[in-house]
Amino acid sequence: MTNTLDRRTLLRMAGASAGTAVLASAALAGPAGATGSAFRHGVASGDPLPDGILLWTRLTPTEESQPGSGVGPEVTVTWQVATDPDFATLTAQGTVATGPARDHTVKVPVSGLASATTYWFRFGYAGAWSPTARTMTAPEADADIDRIRLGVVSCSNWEAGYFAAYRHLAERGDLNLVVHLGDYLYEYGTGEFAAGDTVVRSVQPAHETLTLQDYRVRHALYKSDPDLQALHASVPWAITWDDHEVANDQWSGGAENHTPGAEGSFTDRVAAARQAYAEWMPVRTGADGAIYRRLRFGRLADLSMLDLRTYRSEPASGLAIDDPERTITGEAQMAWLKAGLANSDAQWKLVGNPVMISRLDVGALPSWLLGPLGTLLGIPQNGAVLNPDQWDGYNADRNELIDHLLATDTRDVVFLTGDIHTSWANELTTQSTGLTNPAAAEFVVPSVTSDNINDFLGMREGNTLSDLASGLIRSTNPHVRWTELDGHGYGVLEVTPQQCRMDWFHLDDRTQSSTGSRFVTGWSVTAGSSRLHRESAPLS
Repeated sequence: MTNTLDRRTLLRMAGASAGTAVLASAALAGPAGATGSAFRHGVASGDPLPDGILLWTRLTPTEESQPGSGVGPEVTVTWQVATDPDFATLTAQGTVATGPARDHTVKVPVSGLASATTYWFRFGYAGAWSPTARTMTAPEADADIDRIRLGVVSCSNWEAGYFAAYRHLAERGDLNLVVHLGDYLYEYGTGEFAAGDTVVRSVQPAHETLTLQDYRVRHALYKSDPDLQALHASVPWAITWDDHEVANDQWSGGAENHTPGAEGSFTDRVAAARQAYAEWMPVRTGADGAIYRRLRFGRLADLSMLDLRTYRSEPASGLAIDDPERTITGEAQMAWLKAGLANSDAQWKLVGNPVMISRLDVGALPSWLLGPLGTLLGIPQNGAVLNPDQWDGYNADRNELIDHLLATDTRDVVFLTGDIHTSWANELTTQSTGLTNPAAAEFVVPSVTSDNINDFLGMREGNTLSDLASGLIRSTNPHVRWTELDGHGYGVLEVTPQQCRMDWFHLDDRTQSSTGSRFVTGWSVTAGSSRLHRESAPLS
């Protein structure tokens, strides 16, 4: 497997024979998977540090100990970390207790490891081992790194199709990290948010998730997917949540898809969803449960993962979207983000950003381009808002962040975005930047499976209406250099000292588990500039 962080361990071997064999076994033989297996939900790792990694699995010690059941014995699980897939040389090992109170999930923060190194790990119970998985630590903070590659994904709806995007990423063998930007799972009941009203495969529980048991069962369902398991077993992940991990269009005090009274307390629902998430995901959280955090890859890149749901103000429309009292980040997270970007000595400042930050002007130009006429007409500062669930609905926070980048001369900032199920390459402009001097770049990846424009309209991919819509968006939004509204798939981000580049790949048919994928386009931004350039061929 390629590991450009460490020339001593599997460097540029693009599939060392032993590693490939083990990963193939994990992906194909196991979804840890068959009934009777103790580790039927796979293994995973996340949030790599220079000296450590977070390991995860879920144990089924008895057939009664099903996810969400709340029953089963207290047990002890063994874990091992080695520098070889045969575990001939153990680097770290230990035991950890689990039981029904945490749904028999296991999370182990392993420390004392070497930086920028590939490791293999597994879990053991009752004489049996889990599938073997591969992970890697981050380089030292001051290390000079020549390249990292990240898989970037978002919005994976079980009922809308198969997770072939994960399979294609797992098969690449050249990734250092997978970044998931939210909507790892969906809360809807069966048939409520499917592929053009077609349920490709049904969810469990069949009803909408409301309780701790519900969310645990839904997490377990997603973790049973073989392609998801394969990608988790091949590379560490950095994950944040968006809204569907709780409920659609969530904000700090409610959600569009939550009815108080009929669906109980929203506070209780959030607590249940967050507990299940903490149990089932390989994510480090702060002492207060905060999920926004920062990873570093030597002097090459910082990655700030945002939480844009927990602290955001209630959605608004009209001129209220300019209200400086409203926030999408919350005060503490905004201060943390601004300080981290401005004080970073990394070449690239990457931001894991669940919802689009670039303006989307539809039907009216920003008032700052119209001058007094914009004020007279009552147009919000950045124009009429198509989707106030994005940063467009929180103009003051966006302006504060961009003004800070300009004031501190912070360059080489790239936002990695999900949420809207479509593909975009944007240059980030506001009134402060003007139209021709963007403050940052933004790459938006499509959904893994979730419905997009043509699915909602019941039309084939690449239809005339979608093409016309793409053209209209670009003509009224010159900072949108490219958009494609139909495809499902994933992105591959390469970061070098000279440039940051995203390649987009779309699936042939999300409803087929064996579907292929194809390169669509690439866009890059050069160090020292936020202007985008199109790439005609995929990364080699």
